[in-house]
Amino acid sequence: MAPARALSSRWLGRVFNIERSTPTSELPLYLCPAFRSLSREPFAGRRQCNAPRIQARRLHTQPTEVTSTESSPLTKQPTKTLPLQCHGCGALSQTTVPNEAGYYDVSRKVVRQYLGLLEEKEHKRASDPDQIIQKTLQAVDVDALERQGINLRALLPERAPEQAAPTVDKPPLCDRCHTLIHHSAGNSIYHPSIESLRDTIEESPYKNNHVYHVLDAADFPMSLLSRLHSLLDITLRTQNRRAKPVKFQHGRRMDMSFIISRSDLLAPKKEQVDSLMPYLKETLRQALGRVGGRIRLGNVHCVSAKRSWWTKELKEEIWNRGGAGWMVGKANVGKSQLFEAVFPKGRMDWEAPKHQISVKVFPQSQPQPTSEQVAEEHDTNPLLPGRIVDPTEEFSLLPPPRPETNYPEMPVVSSLPGTTASPIRVPFGNGRGELIDLPGLARNELEFHVLPEKRPDLIMKSRVLPEQQVLRPGQSLLLGGFIRLTPRNVGPQDDELIFLAYAFTPIAPHLTATNKAVAVQTQAEDAPNVENIAVPGTGAKTRHAGAFQVRYDVTKARTGPITSKVAVGLKVDRLPYRVLGIDILIEGCGWVEVAVQVRTKQLYPHPQDLRRVGAGAGEGGASDTMEQPLQRLDLRPEPINEEKKKEGKREGEMQPKWPVIDVYSPEGKFIGYRPPMNAWVLNKPKKETKSRPRKSMKGVKKMEKAMRRAKESTE
Repeated sequence: MAPARALSSRWLGRVFNIERSTPTSELPLYLCPAFRSLSREPFAGRRQCNAPRIQARRLHTQPTEVTSTESSPLTKQPTKTLPLQCHGCGALSQTTVPNEAGYYDVSRKVVRQYLGLLEEKEHKRASDPDQIIQKTLQAVDVDALERQGINLRALLPERAPEQAAPTVDKPPLCDRCHTLIHHSAGNSIYHPSIESLRDTIEESPYKNNHVYHVLDAADFPMSLLSRLHSLLDITLRTQNRRAKPVKFQHGRRMDMSFIISRSDLLAPKKEQVDSLMPYLKETLRQALGRVGGRIRLGNVHCVSAKRSWWTKELKEEIWNRGGAGWMVGKANVGKSQLFEAVFPKGRMDWEAPKHQISVKVFPQSQPQPTSEQVAEEHDTNPLLPGRIVDPTEEFSLLPPPRPETNYPEMPVVSSLPGTTASPIRVPFGNGRGELIDLPGLARNELEFHVLPEKRPDLIMKSRVLPEQQVLRPGQSLLLGGFIRLTPRNVGPQDDELIFLAYAFTPIAPHLTATNKAVAVQTQAEDAPNVENIAVPGTGAKTRHAGAFQVRYDVTKARTGPITSKVAVGLKVDRLPYRVLGIDILIEGCGWVEVAVQVRTKQLYPHPQDLRRVGAGAGEGGASDTMEQPLQRLDLRPEPINEEKKKEGKREGEMQPKWPVIDVYSPEGKFIGYRPPMNAWVLNKPKKETKSRPRKSMKGVKKMEKAMRRAKESTE
């Protein structure tokens, strides 16, 4: 292994003791690339490490001063040791630095109960209703009641001797995970680089490895790691029918699948999401660049762990594949939640069929520590688990595997970016394979421009039903007060264009005049009273994020019965207008669907362009061939650049006058685009149709009464 990157990206061992004679140990430094927190406790005798000091990011709370376990000595010998790793975040257990991943406070009741340090009087609670009833029944004088003719001896429980406090087998969470679950606050870890994850995967003990690239449906495909397959040396299967389905490189088999998580954010029903699969694959193919046009995309899955959509099929695929499964993706894309939904549980007692040839590859054997080494480390700190890292594994990026159980504890699911501190290895199938949750890569820095109390609102946790915003000339749409969408009016004919916007974001939209929107976004003193969730000073950092041409044709999806085959059935090229659309993406938050109706005369304002189209159509005329230039031109929107546009214009080539919408954001970042998904058509609320009113019985009763009187009079 190359020593140049050993100290910069390798873990430095589990416990780094200063001297074996000292009673306490240094902070356990399992330096995963995702977590390199170093103790700030000033200590003159500490050894200096060559690893770089990297400051961890703080999102919600400030770090507290360092404390040590020496201030609270143990009054009782523990019967257990702390778990090797926190099963919630994957960090190694430590008792030195609070507010850091893996820290266990021995004064916590659940920790003391797990270690066997809880006293009997602390274990019993006087307010427990069951104990109060049992104590009252045991105090009853049964003999006195029998002399009065009441026999309760058979109904009362026997007075058993006092028993010791029961031990807890379930390992506790570290203080950081406990705070994340119950108080929704905590510290974010330092996000690793994609090269660090590559080094981690290269140390896999399995020959059969499969990488599950998890993408977020909220801002798809902005969470795509376009260089992942090339860095991991994964050859995606091409469209050539003679391409081999399995390839071994460097003695390992490396495959990759794309998993679009949280698909319940796209549509209310599973069938509607399934109908979007051709669109999702084509959008992913364009996002992959040049390689996207040469590969197969049969390995794309669109799942929802919250609604259990296609999770069972993915679980069976993981089980049948075996080996090591790696969850790779950016922060807050739903890896940990998906991990729990697709992990094969309760399958330790499986038996392979005799007639079936097994393709699973088991891991290599690892040396176990001797009893003397375990005893020596346990004497150093009785709370830490007794395991010595093998010298060959001192700089290993992978933590030791946890003991396999049928129903293991799953990682913590939290909206805090960077919850997973270290790789979490959970084996399944009695050695059949492992599923490994890796720390998330840095997604964006948009949250640093938002107030701390508003940062959890940036994450789309449930499906959004937006209201239709009508942007007339001179109006803009504000998102949270710090992101602005403004339609651009190029000529006098564009004043008639009316844009429709649908904000599929958890941050509230606000429609106002453009001059007022600019004042709110720049945080001016005379700004209107509109909520701006950005931190003070963000207005001065507002930049132009891009001018996007609304040039995707969505006429057929928007016109409804006019172009429907079961209704009027007109062809799109016969209509005198076009409906154009685009999706403006906000990284990590969601998207804004924009649509506008434009007449063909405005798209082709010059008469020679119309004559040129009509001449190429033959007898059909210009109206019959308006669809051809839309299909022939490159429909990828690009920022407006007049000089480049004039240089690239060829003689005789038509240049449609596309509508343009400008987007302004902090530092001009965090904005993207994609072809329109037409999510409004799938998510718009149904109109309540009034049922036919019930016929009044007042006239009928009068008629029956009159007929009855007439009959009586005749008789």
